[in-house]
Amino acid sequence: MTTAPEKIRLGIIGANIHLGWAPRSHLPAVVASPEFELTAVCTTRMESAEESARAFGARMAFDNYQDLIAHPDIDAVAVVLRVPSHYGPTMAALNAGKHVYTEWPLGQTTAQAQEMADLAKAKGVRNLVGLQAREAPAIKYLKELVEQDYVGDVLSCHLSLVRDGSQSRHSTRTWQRDNELGAHTLTIACGHSIDALRHVVGDFSHVSGVVSTQTKEWYETDTDKRLPVTSPDNILISGRLQEGGVASVHVASNPWAGSGLKMEIYGSKGTLSASSVDSPQLRDMELSGVQGPGELQPLEIPGRFVNVLESMPRGEAFNVGQMYYQFGQAIRSGQDCQPDFATAVNLHYLVDAIRQASDEGREVEIG
Repeated sequence: MTTAPEKIRLGIIGANIHLGWAPRSHLPAVVASPEFELTAVCTTRMESAEESARAFGARMAFDNYQDLIAHPDIDAVAVVLRVPSHYGPTMAALNAGKHVYTEWPLGQTTAQAQEMADLAKAKGVRNLVGLQAREAPAIKYLKELVEQDYVGDVLSCHLSLVRDGSQSRHSTRTWQRDNELGAHTLTIACGHSIDALRHVVGDFSHVSGVVSTQTKEWYETDTDKRLPVTSPDNILISGRLQEGGVASVHVASNPWAGSGLKMEIYGSKGTLSASSVDSPQLRDMELSGVQGPGELQPLEIPGRFVNVLESMPRGEAFNVGQMYYQFGQAIRSGQDCQPDFATAVNLHYLVDAIRQASDEGREVEIG
């Protein structure tokens, strides 16, 4: 396993500055993270890799991820690619003894995710999965309040996230229409959101529900083609929590403007509520609460839940920056960081159970 110098030297695989998740989150977050040096970037073309290196100040550019991983000046790797491409670079980095931060969903399938988690454990390297809603200050505060008995016993909770999901898309985004590729509303919008909920109130013990594809066709704008869609866009879940509470979830990507996020937690002593214009991993949230009778009142989020510098951009990069802080602390200390690949596998199994419950029309127990 590599020993990190004064700054942890990071290589980002999937660093095209014109599309994807990296230019909106990882690249600006790493530049604003004092624990890391953005040492190298990698795309599939040297031209775009060099463009990214210039834009974000990386010392090296690669068009082959194997070369980046093999370079002795790289201590840690971030895999920020489309979901079907996570497996190869992640496994290569783990086999090279590098610390790895891979985006969510960890694998195209649960089997892939399990293999990555097993190898990470065997290699003894720090591993982190991109479930950054857990590092959102609002979610961290909600979790603390629940643990400190603010609401008492959690009796019921509700999560609603309705986003816009355009029926017209450029060909760089229409690949997500294929359910088998593993990147859609069930895995991404629902995966991130239900992970935030379970992080606050505890794991599910049973689920039942509906996983549905309501929009059957997308229009590909640059090719003037209409393409069939198999990826789900509406997920409705009824569940039971391990600690005895019940839960309801509706996550949807509908054609036009959505209503954003609402998370509600009702307990024997009080109520907590969180709201946002988008998914909990992407945007700031507003909190309110009340103990006993009365109306919900705004809750101020304590500053102790922010670990990044003031220079960290707000928006999509912020919670990713919070994740990089945890990643850096873990690499320095040699301690495990959360959420790790094992956490990702656990969420993969929950997503599988939701789909199974829908397919079989019955309640499924979470193993």
